Amino acid sequence: MPSLARKLLVCAAVDGLVIQPLATRGQRTPSPVQVKYGDAAVSSLPRDYSPDTSKPNSCFEAFGIVGLFTVSRLSYLITITGRQQVAQIRGFPVYVVTDVALTPCTSRNEADAAVANTAAKIRRASAEKLVDDSDSESEIDAPLTAGSEDVEDPGALSDHETSGDGGAARTGGERRSSIAEDVIKRRGTYGRFAQRWFSRKGWVLDQKRNPGISSIETDQEDGATGNTKKGDSDKELSDKVVRENVEPPSAPSAGESLTPKLLRFAHIWLGASRSFYFSYDLDITTSTAGQSSTSAAATLPLHQKANPTFFWNQNLLEPFRGAGDTSLLLPLMQGFVGQRTFVMDRHPPQVDSQQDSMEMNDMTPTGEYDAQLAPPERASVDLKASEKKFVITVMSRRSTRRAGLRYLRRGIDENGFAANYVETEQILSTPSWDPASKVYSFVQVRGSIPLFFTQSPYSLKPIPVLQHSPEANFRAFKKHFGQMGKEYGSIQLVNLVEKHGVEAIVGNEYEKATKKLNEQQVESSQPIAFEWFDFHSACRGMKFENVSLLLDTLGRKIEKTGSTVEKKGQLERKQDGVLRTNCMDCLDRTNVCQSSFGKFMLDLQLKEEGFDMSAQIDQEDSWFNTLWADNGDAISKQYASTAAMKGDYTRTRKRDYRGMVNDLGLSLTRFYNGMVNDYFSQAAIDFFLGNVSSLVFDEFEATMMSKDPGVSMSKMREQAIETSQKIAIEDDKEDFIDGWTLLSPHVSDTVKTLPFEEVVLLLTDTALYLCRFDWKLDKVSSFERVDLAHVVSIKVGTYITSTISPAEADETKNIGVVVTYEPGKFDIKRTNTRSLSSTSGQLDPSGKNGLVDGPAVIPAAVSGMLNQGILNAFTAKSQPQPPRKIALKALQSRTAVSDAKDVKQMTENEHINTIATEIERLVFRNQPLSGGSEPRKSIIEKGDIISLAEAKKSTGILEQLGHSIKKLVWA
Repeated sequence: MPSLARKLLVCAAVDGLVIQPLATRGQRTPSPVQVKYGDAAVSSLPRDYSPDTSKPNSCFEAFGIVGLFTVSRLSYLITITGRQQVAQIRGFPVYVVTDVALTPCTSRNEADAAVANTAAKIRRASAEKLVDDSDSESEIDAPLTAGSEDVEDPGALSDHETSGDGGAARTGGERRSSIAEDVIKRRGTYGRFAQRWFSRKGWVLDQKRNPGISSIETDQEDGATGNTKKGDSDKELSDKVVRENVEPPSAPSAGESLTPKLLRFAHIWLGASRSFYFSYDLDITTSTAGQSSTSAAATLPLHQKANPTFFWNQNLLEPFRGAGDTSLLLPLMQGFVGQRTFVMDRHPPQVDSQQDSMEMNDMTPTGEYDAQLAPPERASVDLKASEKKFVITVMSRRSTRRAGLRYLRRGIDENGFAANYVETEQILSTPSWDPASKVYSFVQVRGSIPLFFTQSPYSLKPIPVLQHSPEANFRAFKKHFGQMGKEYGSIQLVNLVEKHGVEAIVGNEYEKATKKLNEQQVESSQPIAFEWFDFHSACRGMKFENVSLLLDTLGRKIEKTGSTVEKKGQLERKQDGVLRTNCMDCLDRTNVCQSSFGKFMLDLQLKEEGFDMSAQIDQEDSWFNTLWADNGDAISKQYASTAAMKGDYTRTRKRDYRGMVNDLGLSLTRFYNGMVNDYFSQAAIDFFLGNVSSLVFDEFEATMMSKDPGVSMSKMREQAIETSQKIAIEDDKEDFIDGWTLLSPHVSDTVKTLPFEEVVLLLTDTALYLCRFDWKLDKVSSFERVDLAHVVSIKVGTYITSTISPAEADETKNIGVVVTYEPGKFDIKRTNTRSLSSTSGQLDPSGKNGLVDGPAVIPAAVSGMLNQGILNAFTAKSQPQPPRKIALKALQSRTAVSDAKDVKQMTENEHINTIATEIERLVFRNQPLSGGSEPRKSIIEKGDIISLAEAKKSTGILEQLGHSIKKLVWA
């Protein structure tokens, strides 16, 4: 496999940023790469090129490239400036990213300033680290293994900016903690409020030990003072971003105003969150069962072997693929990697008395536990003949498909990808990874319920709302399990949601869809097993030990599934199937159960090796509980921005009121993040993954939220037009001409009545149909028919409804059409009576049984209007009515999603003019001239529908103030 650059220099040269990979032992020095100022084009330089590093702070050292991104005209290079070894797998180190540098590529002045700032920061941090090492060696020397200071981890070496590469693991005692410390002290570091409250040095040191979202300056700038505060480091980070973004180009676009916020997010998300992992030598994106041992695979570069589902910076590295050198293409994986060592005794000494046993098991201290009292790790030479040392590694891989944050990414998308989908692999091996010894791998997955549903972030316990038609749901459901079946084989579903209450809404649909899929399976395929375990009901009263009831049910299934076994580089046995566990968030309940499944499989694997966990004299397995608790916290922070709830039970197998109080705090923090922080973060995640273009930030500034790229709006609109055509056009003699989706005021016969809603416009040879569509249920809620013979005028022009954001005030993009007609007896409006909120059913006035399923009674006012309309149609009596209007506004032709997929569409002006011209043509056909040969006068009038000046006048102070407050909170 081609070697990756383990270290590189980044310098600001005359024409661009120069990235010089440093040669590793026995390797030829790779060619440097240049990122050109301005357009950020990446190209190779001659191998003998040497950047000028004579000036102080003219370059800085990095451990790899995350990638390159561009927002409008501003481009930034992301490099890894801090790393920490968290595991050693097959003799190769695995690192977590602890800090990144974002270097602007717009001009040399900006690049020089940013490079000098990063170099000075690295040098200062290195000097302070030396002081910290000498002053508090016992604290700093404890190796950090994915958020826990377990000194038994093989190869766990901290590596920050100026550190060397690799090295042996330091040894020492395993640090243990009391329940109080685990529940209160450790968990206090995750919430944003808690980070400000608990600012004593002891709390800050815990921030260094946990992989949560914390200040990136904590360990670097204020380690010697002991007075670090989250707010201070946030301010320093903000100042740094400002320094990175000096002298922006003139006339910035709307999205550029959010660039400092995007840079702060990138710093925290890619660096300080400690949630991205990499290895220079090992493909950590693929499980043991999925690794290929062929010689052809061994020669492939790491970025080609990496599984795209778990390759998080694939889009950011795209500009470097054409440079011709693969040494810079370092894959990153988001998730968790943790490792622990433990010793097993094949013939443990017997306990003489029950009293001794009780004393042994009651060793949990009641107060703070001193880490120095923990027994030191026993070296291999000190082991008895009957003892053996093992290493357990837990590796969680978060999927890039439908990636995002809690309430903004729920359920499934149309391609069958589920939200918060995580593959977790538990590996058991010897510390040396001896090829002659067996390596055991057990894989399980978690993921959101694979149906279309949403939940509002504005509630502590929101009600799930099912979306789209049953047919659309089942298509996506079938795709999801088809993909899983190909990857893992047989599937055991473990559903942990409540059987009663709000969660049962989506839980019941999940069970029905599974039964339907099994009924459609061919006889040769294995049915999907479904186990519904109501976690809250079974464990009510803090009795979390009742999870054992689930193991009693699934124990034999897990044994049958087994694990993958590798020996001498070959697979002796492959895991047959997978457990897919879910709750609503797939976080807290899911982690408790998955850790229980992992412990059950570990016991089976150790028995195969000749060891009985239950017979050990020291049955304390906190190393396992802590490892899985850290894993749950990492996944939870990446999806919900806080540590996992119920973490005290996962760590200690005990649950008390302190854990409940802690969970309440985490719930409130999640509630705050869901309402305030997640909207921008979701837009940034979609941007970095390449799901949307930088236009997403213009859209975000206008609406303070972004659209879901996992739902193809073009397909939904095509289906909406088709559905509306079937419902609205009843006369078979009418020829369907075309259909479009546009925006229209939610009140008929008005030009400006906010909010605007997306509607379907149908055109036949004799009529125009305006259909109001329920996009959540894929149903027509009402439609209005206008006979083309009654159309009197069409107006096309600027249609600005708000001037709050630059995009909404752009006269070239806000174009609309207003069709004016004189109502006649064949112009009708029909409402879907069954969609109205009521209790019993009646027939729709059209004679149909309603356009959407569900009983309703027509309200008196609506019923009266409908009956009068029907009566008029029968009696042919019509009273003179004033002209009515249908106001339509073009959808944005360029969106963040369409730009990312490189979809070419007509401009807004072209789109509206096409519609107006087509309507006029058919109006003329339905309104023949009475006589004469004079040329017909066009009924299309060019002029402003709502001009920019009018929109500015009508935009009130309260509306502007409301948007300013939203921007202050969300942007």
